[in-house]
Amino acid sequence: MNKEYYMQEALKEAKKAFDKEEVPIGAVIVKDNKIIARAHNLKEELQDATAHAEVLAIRQAAQKLGGWRLNGCTLYVTIEPCPMCAGALVQSRVDALVYGATDPKGGAAGTLFNLVDSNLLNHKLAIEYGVLEDKCRQIMKDFFKSLRR
Repeated sequence: MNKEYYMQEALKEAKKAFDKEEVPIGAVIVKDNKIIARAHNLKEELQDATAHAEVLAIRQAAQKLGGWRLNGCTLYVTIEPCPMCAGALVQSRVDALVYGATDPKGGAAGTLFNLVDSNLLNHKLAIEYGVLEDKCRQIMKDFFKSLRR
């Protein structure tokens, strides 16, 4: 499997969020070339400010692996993580982050801050961005356009 395949899977999760009128962000966690967790935003459904796709995927992966350390894992997410999610990635010891589109209003993996690659924290992630960027950005544009109607 390649990065585009895994990001396409994250986009499928984003579409699920879109269909539920949630902000359409999706995430998958991969270990040993297998998807071990998948999630999408559920803030509205769960009435939980922490129910971001990344956090839900981290919880699911930790449960599957039987521990909170997600060494050897890569998280693919459609939009650059916010500060909360970037912090959760550091805390869970995910090895790498791949995201589709930057978030100019809240991105914490290189745009506004870089929590996942900071010398001030005890863990750093490898970062790659721009994978299926246009598709990741478009689903967000479509969502917010539909809200304005």
